Amino acid sequence: MATTEKPTTRPANPRFSSGPCAKRPGWSLQALEDAALGRSHRAKVGKTKLQKAIDDTASILGVPADYRVGIVPASDTGAVEMAMWSLLGERPVDMVAWESFGSGWVTDAVKQLKLQDARVFEAGYGDIVDFASLDFDHDVVFTWNGTTSGVRLPNGDAIPADRKGLTICDATSAAFAQDLPWDKLDVVTFSWQKVMGGEAAHGMLILSPRAVERLTTYKPAWPLPKIFRLTSGGKLIEGIFKGETINTPSMLCVEDYLDALAWGQRIGGLPALKKRADDNLAVIERFVEANDWIGFLAKDKATRSNTSVCLQFTDASVVALPKDAQEAFAKGVASMLEKEGVALDVGAYRDAPPGLRIWAGATVEASDLEALMPWIAYAFAQQKATLAQAAA
Repeated sequence: MATTEKPTTRPANPRFSSGPCAKRPGWSLQALEDAALGRSHRAKVGKTKLQKAIDDTASILGVPADYRVGIVPASDTGAVEMAMWSLLGERPVDMVAWESFGSGWVTDAVKQLKLQDARVFEAGYGDIVDFASLDFDHDVVFTWNGTTSGVRLPNGDAIPADRKGLTICDATSAAFAQDLPWDKLDVVTFSWQKVMGGEAAHGMLILSPRAVERLTTYKPAWPLPKIFRLTSGGKLIEGIFKGETINTPSMLCVEDYLDALAWGQRIGGLPALKKRADDNLAVIERFVEANDWIGFLAKDKATRSNTSVCLQFTDASVVALPKDAQEAFAKGVASMLEKEGVALDVGAYRDAPPGLRIWAGATVEASDLEALMPWIAYAFAQQKATLAQAAA
């Protein structure tokens, strides 16, 4: 049973939002002192910083030398849509979704691009699509880690290395916390605001040589807005991958991302970042194992995210409630946690089943999650008592 005794220890940092996510440990505004403010991003200082952001990203993630890494507008959404609008249509496409953002990409392909040869593969919240059912001679678009479901692809084993189609992977909640098999991925996108705790509005686009070949040999049937254009005259716009961004980036955000990347390098690079996320997940796993009234939304431990951890209340009295009452119960728990100042922005995503969503990425301290767990038990007990009083 959840405790009714109010905890005395509070997280030092109550920020468990799934984006923008917590800043790195020890972050302060002093980290931004060297920002190229009031300077053109096309000046030497601006391009140098943008190129460093690209180079450091590739270095930490272990991106192959023959892949292109670029900074693009409109966060991860802009990067995914740039890839879809620029690359799809050359061959049939399999659209894959098991949560809301993946479903958004399905909508874009079917209703916006109106692709005639699009097959849709969907799984409900908590489950994942069987990748063995996909045809990788088609292009395949999928989200590696479902931010709103807490369900991730465990590995890339089901993706053939000799595929004929392109794999377009939204990896925004996976990059810097999970292994990405580069030989299985042709397009990878993510944003600065997730695992590295950067600021929003800037996206990263990583292209394999096969993706570059498609860009330079295939012209979509539809017009492309300026911010989606990756080629000119049939040739790749190389500047995008050398710090010459399509539109004006925030040099303040660039400085913040550089600081986050430098922190990642200092603590040991990708292995250390992954370990921090894994250790954070382990804190929550121990709590769930000790309490039978709460569980993971992800049904299979192998597909459980170590960044966007989604929980649901499994107590029989809560499960028996109508959906709107379950939503009110979960919101009540999240509201109490916020009111107490111990967890901010931890309610489930609006399209997801009722519950909690706790960010456990690399910038979150395990000690803060340890301190949070008793508060979840306390808030649950308080909410359940309120439910019992209402039923009396």
